[in-house]
Amino acid sequence: MKKIGYTTGVFDMFHIGHLNVLKRARLECDYLIVGVTSDELSLKAKNKQPIIPFSERMEIVEAIKFVDEVVPQTSYDKMAAWNNLKFDMMFVGDDWQGTDKWLKIEKEFNEVGVEIMYFPYTTHTSSTILREALGDLVK
Repeated sequence: MKKIGYTTGVFDMFHIGHLNVLKRARLECDYLIVGVTSDELSLKAKNKQPIIPFSERMEIVEAIKFVDEVVPQTSYDKMAAWNNLKFDMMFVGDDWQGTDKWLKIEKEFNEVGVEIMYFPYTTHTSSTILREALGDLVK
């Protein structure tokens, strides 16, 4: 039986941390679906307008050889995503592990047989670090 994996992200200013998550996730499943966060959701949830437009971020992620399917992420409701996509595994950065939000999601997913796998966060490179560096250059 084919094991379907799912992960999400804004994927703004695509960098090695993004690539590592996708590469690692694909090693754990047979088919990887990636949700790319819409500009509106990113702005609403993080109060950050992505630098790279949504359609371009979708295209970039779609071009990665580890990714089998790309879908828009317009809501952070992970159970709604599961109801649509029926994945077997979800991949998340370990900076979320143990948080109240993800402990609740783990419990919900456990009831439907979805395994959550946490991957190490790439500390030396992130979109936030890149955004700050770009801000310094523009000043």
